[in-house]
Amino acid sequence: MNETLDITISKADQSRLTVTDFSQLPFGKVFSDHMFIADFNNGEWSNLQVLPYGPVPMSPAISALHYGQAIFEGLKAYRQADGKISVFRADKNFERFNKSAHRMAMPSIPEEIFMQGIAALIEIDERWVPAQEGYSLYIRPVMFATDPYLGVKASDSYKFVLMTTPTGPYYSKPLTVKIETEYTRADDGGVGYAKTAGNYARSIYPFQEAMKEGFDQLIWTDAATHEFIEEAGTANLIFVIDGKLVTPSVRSTVLDGVTRDTIITLAKKAGIGVEERRVSVKEVIAGIENGSLTDAFAAGTAATVTPIGQIGYEGKLYTLTDPATRAISAGIAKTLNDIRYGLIPDEFGWNWTVK
Repeated sequence: MNETLDITISKADQSRLTVTDFSQLPFGKVFSDHMFIADFNNGEWSNLQVLPYGPVPMSPAISALHYGQAIFEGLKAYRQADGKISVFRADKNFERFNKSAHRMAMPSIPEEIFMQGIAALIEIDERWVPAQEGYSLYIRPVMFATDPYLGVKASDSYKFVLMTTPTGPYYSKPLTVKIETEYTRADDGGVGYAKTAGNYARSIYPFQEAMKEGFDQLIWTDAATHEFIEEAGTANLIFVIDGKLVTPSVRSTVLDGVTRDTIITLAKKAGIGVEERRVSVKEVIAGIENGSLTDAFAAGTAATVTPIGQIGYEGKLYTLTDPATRAISAGIAKTLNDIRYGLIPDEFGWNWTVK
């Protein structure tokens, strides 16, 4: 990332900070004053600019709306104890963004555009980074196809956008989740490992049905047999069985989560055993019943570390141990937050200071 890019800056006439209640920040609904945009045409990225957040003019015929060429990422910026602002593991999100782009036949985004775009956006919207404990600035990179052409082919033009939203905790209580055995989120040979819009679109109806039954989220299982646990759709899943972290191994149907990878690294550093492998539904249910499964939680950029309180399976609701007694996940979560907020040394080099 040696080249300093020429990014055009157009500031908003008036900030919305004065009318934003930072004590009420529902996830993904309050946006900062500006956004970053870049366009891909004729084989190259150009038109790099920071401009006021708002609608983006487009044709109703663009490829993304008809054929689904759209990908995104999610990462966070934190106001650290010394007042500096850092972005957590941006390099990892950059790598995964391009992995998704490759699978969806989209152009790669250069590292300097991804990184310098984030830095420019935070520089101008620094005051939108919350100072409250447990709060952060969520960063959403998205790329979508913009060819106004009704033909099933890879688009020749794309738009890359960075937007930010200040946010508090994604979940406010332990989750009640349902093991899904009818519908499927992803299948072998598909795009389950990519953060593409279609993965989330196909999950919405089953999720709505589960919510009617009182569940907060779904646990997706493999498409072939529904015997193996994969992920929760908005987060990876991690269990503590016989004192070890056990998590479904990354495969073509499981997202390679940044928070998942971070937690595994911290667990190993703390001397906690880690197993990345196939995890069967039977093993999880048996573990709850015989007491060997002492913890289960969702791990993701938005969710961070969110305890699972109950698991529904085949009409029965299984209650897990009290989250207040879960020393392993609580300890890892505290270390993770202490690193992100600059309360302890970042020996892994995960924090990228941008301001």
